[in-house]
Order: sequence, then C-alpha cells, then structure tokens
Amino acid sequence: MNSRADHGNRGPGEFADLAEKVGPAVIGVNAKVAAADDDDSSPGQSPGGSSGPDGSPDQDMPGKAVPGPGRRGPGNLPKLGEMTSIGSGFFISADGYAVTNNHVLGSSDRADVRTSDDKVYKAKVLGKDPVSDLALLKVDGRTDFSYVKLADQPPRTGDWVLAAGNSFGLGNTVTAGIVSARARDLETGSSEDFVQIDARINRGDSGGPSFNTHGEVIGVNSLIFSPSGGSVGVAFAIPADTVKTVIPQLKDKGTVTRGWMGAQIQSITPGIAESLGANNLHGAVVVGVQSGGPAAKAGLRRGDVITSVNDEPIKSANELTKKVYAGAPGSSVKLSMLRDNAPNSLSVTLGQLAQSQAPAGAPK
Repeated sequence: MNSRADHGNRGPGEFADLAEKVGPAVIGVNAKVAAADDDDSSPGQSPGGSSGPDGSPDQDMPGKAVPGPGRRGPGNLPKLGEMTSIGSGFFISADGYAVTNNHVLGSSDRADVRTSDDKVYKAKVLGKDPVSDLALLKVDGRTDFSYVKLADQPPRTGDWVLAAGNSFGLGNTVTAGIVSARARDLETGSSEDFVQIDARINRGDSGGPSFNTHGEVIGVNSLIFSPSGGSVGVAFAIPADTVKTVIPQLKDKGTVTRGWMGAQIQSITPGIAESLGANNLHGAVVVGVQSGGPAAKAGLRRGDVITSVNDEPIKSANELTKKVYAGAPGSSVKLSMLRDNAPNSLSVTLGQLAQSQAPAGAPK
C-alpha cells in the first residue's frame, strides 16, 4: 500500500511554491476555428454532446470560444464564419511538444501558443484525437521550454489538486481544490473515465493541466457540469494514463488506432433489467447494428444484451467501448450475451475505428 507521503498530500500552504514551479510550462492556446466547430448557440454541450445529471443539456466546455481582451477590437476582427477558440495546454518536453484538448483546436491545423512570459509562438498541430479529446502541438525553434511530467500514480479521492490554465484568455491562472472522485463514467462517448475535481475551471481552461502537489500532471481539464454554464460546478480531467496512451501515437502517426465493432449500445438501466426479468443484470444492450460492419457480419442483433468480453464481465456500455477500442483491428473478441433471455455468445473480428465512425455521444 502506498503511504500518504508517496502521494504528496501536503496542505494548501504549499500552493504558492507549486504554482511558481509549474507555471512556466502552462500555455495559452488560441486557434482560428470555423463557427461550426464552436457554436455559441449551444454553450451547454460537452465534447460528448450528452446532458447533465438531470437530463438537461447543462454540460459546459471550458474551452468555448470567448473573446478576450483586444481580440475583437477594430482592425482585429475575425473573418466571416471564423472564431478564435481560446484554451490552454502544457509543454511535456523541452523541445516544444505540448498537450491540449482536441475541441480547443476544432478543424484548425495551427495554433498560437502564449507562454507565461507573454511570448507568442506558432505551433503545428501534429495530431488530434476526438475520442479522448486530446491533441498534440509542436513549437519549433527552441529546446529550452519549461515542461512538466505526467504522474506515474493516479490520484486518490481527497488528494489536493492545483488546476492551471488560460482562464477567459486572461493568461496563466491557478485554482486549487481536491480530487472529488476517480474513474467517473460520464457516458459522453469518449469511453474514457474522468478524474473529477472541485478546483474552479473556467472557459479558456480546457486543455490545461491539473497537478498533484509534486507538480506532476494527474489530468487534462476537459469539461464541467454546471447548472449555470459557468464555473460553478464540478470539473472533469482526462487521466494522465490516457494521455500516456494517446500522445505517443499522435506523435508517431498523427492519429490513434482503435478497434471498431459497428454497434450502438447503451448501459443496462434498472428499468431495462426489470423488463428483461433480471433485476441484477449488468452490461450493455445493443440498440443498433451498422449494416456491413463487423458486428453485423458476426450476427449481433438489436436487443442483444452483452454481459462479458473475452469472458471478462462488463458493468456498462462504457466498459464495453473501452475493451473494443483497446482491441487491435483484425483481432477477434468473444461476446457473451443474452438473446431472447437465453445465454448465447459469438465472436466479432474487429475493424479499425475511423474518426468519422466515432460520432460524439454514441459509444461504439
């Protein structure tokens, strides 16, 4: 068992030293995006497009385009149909590799990066992954950027956390709080479990890091649940372990390889379980099968209830999605299920997930 000291659970008196230590690695990220990439008519939608806990569309993207000081003044107006998306990021190497959110960049392949000393650099977008909502930037010309490391250990619920970002485009800002929960399944379509934090996250903070008290990144701030569309609520960060999986692939080939099944699924709710006459049933029910896809070829049907993958039980649609995404294209997965209330099983040979096959809000 890891000791308390191993997790660096020092009190808030240390935050000033921590902010000074990590601040130079945190950047502001501005990108020119099409209005369709960042539609202010629906400010409550998250990257996954799903709604808040009460069913209303009250999830907010901290990275929504917000006009900062001087960004809409005379002589600095955006082109018709174009907006400036304001977000955050952080350097992960001295030679200019930086992490941010995919939704901050929209369809743009370039961005402006502002460092803590108020210098602006041009950055190339090396890769974007809408499934995890991560993207990789590269700033050329320097090899001495301040950078931070990803944490090797996940945080514990109750650990202190320092969130940093480019709040409202004003520049480097830090807020403090605790880890409120781990492995939070939001059913947003990203398939990733989030770290929930109660540090205040504002618009413009998307893509910014959340640190433990050692100055290691435990997550990348991605979205909030908010009843008002503001920072009153709880925030969610993409875990460092996900970043470690996605970013190397973006660096090597600009994209992420995932398995694909070609089926729309949803988690078994108590109501669904009751209708099936199995109150303790867990797993995912198939609500649609894509014609000609791997699942259809294997014989999967609408209404099938998938309970395990390769003999490992699943509790939700999100767990099934993660297992399918983790599979190599061309590999076979065994699905155990209930069909017409009778046990059944079949094997699916996975295809490769394309970005166009991973629409927001629909686990695949």
